[in-house]
Amino acid sequence: MIPVKSAREIACMRDAGKITGEAIAAAARAIEPGITTKAIDAIIRKSIEDRGATPSFLGYRGYPASSCISVNDVVIHGIPGDYKLVEGDIVSLDVGAFYKGFHGDSGATYGVGRISAEAQQLIDVTKQCFYQALAVCHEQSRVSDISRAVATYAALHGYGVVEAFTGHGVGAELHEEPEVPNFVSDRRGPRLVKGMTLAIEPMILMGGRPDIRVLKDGWTVVSKDGSLTAYYEHTVLITDGKPELLTAREDDAPLPPIAVAPKGVLT
Repeated sequence: MIPVKSAREIACMRDAGKITGEAIAAAARAIEPGITTKAIDAIIRKSIEDRGATPSFLGYRGYPASSCISVNDVVIHGIPGDYKLVEGDIVSLDVGAFYKGFHGDSGATYGVGRISAEAQQLIDVTKQCFYQALAVCHEQSRVSDISRAVATYAALHGYGVVEAFTGHGVGAELHEEPEVPNFVSDRRGPRLVKGMTLAIEPMILMGGRPDIRVLKDGWTVVSKDGSLTAYYEHTVLITDGKPELLTAREDDAPLPPIAVAPKGVLT
């Protein structure tokens, strides 16, 4: 059953979302060559705990850190450690905060110093995949409309989308129904209704294929061909009008309007 949030629950989720967004912003400001991913995780944990919240990921199914920090070919679930970022890396932050009984869940990919034009395009396209999905987040749309929006825009640029992991509902539980895939399938999925809260998270592969593998630690997910990957996520509230970003942060302005998908591309 898909939880539909009450006005009180939505107010709590706004608080949790604000804390989540602030933690990502604090970590993003610290990204520079030489900083370890463990140090970034410490910034995220402090930001969350200073606001009276708890990191959603810490201890979740045994996960050992407060955030997921994924570098270059790591798509998701990178465990923070002693790796020092170097100029040209791209690093994805995935953060959750639990506050007043509810979770916020959000993430984004950032460049470290000067990055290649190809890496910057991957980051920009991934972000715009999210905004393409956001544009169809209104009542009477279906989950499959979100999936098609992400997959179509990624395909326009020759990129692949991860199929083994999906977005999801979020609220009192970090992962709730429904699943929100980034790929097109035969399933239309449920209709969106006012009060639904979804973690929409395009996971994009520069190599153009959906192939991934999970490392021996049981968490870290990498592109199978070693190509760069990027990630963008917000917790989104479905309303009777425009959708609301519950995890809004300072870098949220969408990119310029996108090109129209040519006929025959995942329509």
